[in-house]
Amino acid sequence: MHFTEFHTRVAAYAVIIDADRILLSWYNGGPHGHGRPGWSLPGGGVEYDESVEQAIVREAMEETGYRIRLGDPLTTNSFTDQAGSPADPGGKPYKSVRILYTASVVDGKLGTIEVGGTTDRAAWIDLDRVPTESRADIVDIGIASWRSHQLSVPGDPIAS
Repeated sequence: MHFTEFHTRVAAYAVIIDADRILLSWYNGGPHGHGRPGWSLPGGGVEYDESVEQAIVREAMEETGYRIRLGDPLTTNSFTDQAGSPADPGGKPYKSVRILYTASVVDGKLGTIEVGGTTDRAAWIDLDRVPTESRADIVDIGIASWRSHQLSVPGDPIAS
């Protein structure tokens, strides 16, 4: 299928892990019900006039109340959906491209500052207690990529 025959959405996410806890945001399903509510990584769509990195920093602030510092790129992931799907009801098939980075908190106060958006709250959750029944697949992708990255970082205590 030629790229003019489908819609594309680029999204960027932060994997923020500190002391065996991960920072997650609660996606409320959005104003048009474009997905089921559940835990997700802080992140979202890249705006027309911003870089992937700028989008991650902006989204993290909106969804968690924290100013973050980006670390390493972790992975990319993509999926497709059929025409008229809840993800893109515009009549064309849909492709989502998702980019994940590690990040750390610089400062701020935990709390969603986005008004009228798709995030209701944010929370630090123990890595081994992330709810399985109410989380987006991007959380699993982020955790697995982060763990793999930790094993490849020389001198990291986890890799030793």
